[in-house]
Order: sequence, then C-alpha cells, then structure tokens
Amino acid sequence: MAKTNFRPLHDRVVVKRIDAEAKTKGGIIIPDSAKEKPQEGQVVAVGPGGRDEAGKLIPIDIKTGDRVLFGKWSGTEIKLDGEELLIMKESDIMGVLS
Repeated sequence: MAKTNFRPLHDRVVVKRIDAEAKTKGGIIIPDSAKEKPQEGQVVAVGPGGRDEAGKLIPIDIKTGDRVLFGKWSGTEIKLDGEELLIMKESDIMGVLS
C-alpha cells in the first residue's frame, strides 16, 4: 500500500506524539493503563499559514521536524497509514524544544 501524502490547511500542524518513559526515575515500571498521554511531539507536516483581515498570508513559525510541547487536550486525533497523529492549530503549540 502506498504511503498517503497529507498536507494540512491554513495554520494547522500535524504532530506525532513522542512516547513517555515507561519507567520512573526510581525504576518503577508504569503500566500502559496508568500512563498519561505525552504532551510532547514531533512535527510531521505544516500548513502554509493563516491569513490576516486583508488576506495577506502569515507564515507559520514551526517547521517539519521540530520537537514541540502542546496542551493536554490539544488537537484532534487521527489515524493515517496505521500511525496515530494529532492535527492542531499553531496556537495550540506552547513552544519548541531545542
């Protein structure tokens, strides 16, 4: 099966969650049922940007490959080619990790 190309529209960003550690610093293994969803991810695709009131394109500051932090309830979960992804607006992203 061919891999699907997906390009988000406007100021939307596609993010793949980065799995959290399965172990605490003390060595306790956390079962999947007790884990919280990670709030860190890697940007997979970026839209062209939003438009202002005059219709001028405002480009997005985030680029593909950036590691970002986002809110716990941000974005819409989708499954594309068997991979779980999030689609969210650029404003839902709190920052970029260096």
